[in-house]
Amino acid sequence: MPKKPEEWLEVASPPQKTRGVFKLFLGYAPGVGKTFSMLSEALRRRSRGEDVVIGVVETHGRQGIEDLAQQLEHVPLKKIEYKGTIFEEMDVDAILARRPAVVLVDELAHTNIPGSKHRKRYEDVQELLAANIDVLSTLNIQHIESIAPVVRSITGIVVRETVPDWVPLTASETVMVDLTPEALHARMKRGDVYSTDKVERSLKNFFRRGNLIALRELALRQVAEQVDRSLESYMEAQDIRKNWGVRERMAVCISSNPAGQYLIARGARMARRMDAELYVVHVDRELGPLHREPNLNALAANLRFAESLGAKVIQLKGKSVADAVAAFVRSKHITQVL
Repeated sequence: MPKKPEEWLEVASPPQKTRGVFKLFLGYAPGVGKTFSMLSEALRRRSRGEDVVIGVVETHGRQGIEDLAQQLEHVPLKKIEYKGTIFEEMDVDAILARRPAVVLVDELAHTNIPGSKHRKRYEDVQELLAANIDVLSTLNIQHIESIAPVVRSITGIVVRETVPDWVPLTASETVMVDLTPEALHARMKRGDVYSTDKVERSLKNFFRRGNLIALRELALRQVAEQVDRSLESYMEAQDIRKNWGVRERMAVCISSNPAGQYLIARGARMARRMDAELYVVHVDRELGPLHREPNLNALAANLRFAESLGAKVIQLKGKSVADAVAAFVRSKHITQVL
């Protein structure tokens, strides 16, 4: 079939690449092989002639990781003094000056030492991508902001370093680095993940089999969601039409109870899977307890959390919570309420 004129133009003048390509290696727990997979990919690219450097790789003393990392050029880390101690962080400016085709940036959720160029490592990555440098990076599922509360409810562990939900969604490609819980346990018992004195305690806590199964499911869902989004973007770009449907609209009703953040996080994930609009609704009944400072602080924290996940925050007034919510549901054509 003859090509259309615009197809010939696309062949003759391919679009100029103006931003780096972001590839993310996602895992469900430490030790599944994210950094190893990233380094292996880097070595394959170098063998094809690409200019690849390491911005930062955390080896954690693992010999296999160190052996691979030694085969690649390292951009020297930047030394930063903080409270009388010298720390080392990735040197973004040195990487920009070096201008490689590809840079490796391990542990995307890392918080930089005060005095660094950016507060968070994912912000370093955004600057590198904007400079048209491809980035390979790693992330565990528990470090995604809306998933961290879910992980806390499963494992009892508070995840303090997170990335906003939009960050992994900007990856051009996400690779799920998978390993069965049984294989991960075997790797740990061999001392391949932690030193042997930490293994037994770890296996009884975060690395319990039930925890790993749940975390693995969360990671698989995250990757499936990103595949769906990629397909939708492709269909839109190619003007592939699909049947029109009514968009889902979800409302999450909260109070000043801090536990509301679990509900907000759950609603945010459901909304993304369904491509639904998300509203977080609070009804002020103008009663005494809500005007005590601790309650107002907790409510404000819940509303800020909702906004950080992209929800539209709605504050209503009314004597009856049920009546106020029902009226809002009707006015906005809400399809699901949590």
